[in-house]
Amino acid sequence: MLLQTVRPNIVQAIRAYRVEDLMQAAQDAGQHFLYANLNEAQSKQDVLEGIAQSFLFPAHFGKNLDALYDCMTDLVHKSGSQPGFVVVLEQLPDNIRFDREAREQLLDVFREAADYWADRKIQFRCFYSFQ
Repeated sequence: MLLQTVRPNIVQAIRAYRVEDLMQAAQDAGQHFLYANLNEAQSKQDVLEGIAQSFLFPAHFGKNLDALYDCMTDLVHKSGSQPGFVVVLEQLPDNIRFDREAREQLLDVFREAADYWADRKIQFRCFYSFQ
């Protein structure tokens, strides 16, 4: 099984994994599959908006990194027992409006979410790719 070969509670480049395989692995494991294709995004705000729409965040989502963390952790934790997560952020922008620092800040939120879920013994794997 694919997820058995990937350390739990990690944020990593998607590399040789296919989105369809990750989705199937999440389904097989009974875990949430969260997918955002961000190929239209050009800025931090575009990326946050794309994630919010794809992950069905509430309308009051603040479109900032703190709000993203809250939605990926506390809001979900309060909704009850969780089976685990496979998150795919596909086609993150790589341009002057969303540079390396902005990408690292975004990925840090997902790393912090992975730590949050690890503390609760819940698997959280995040895969990403760049445009």
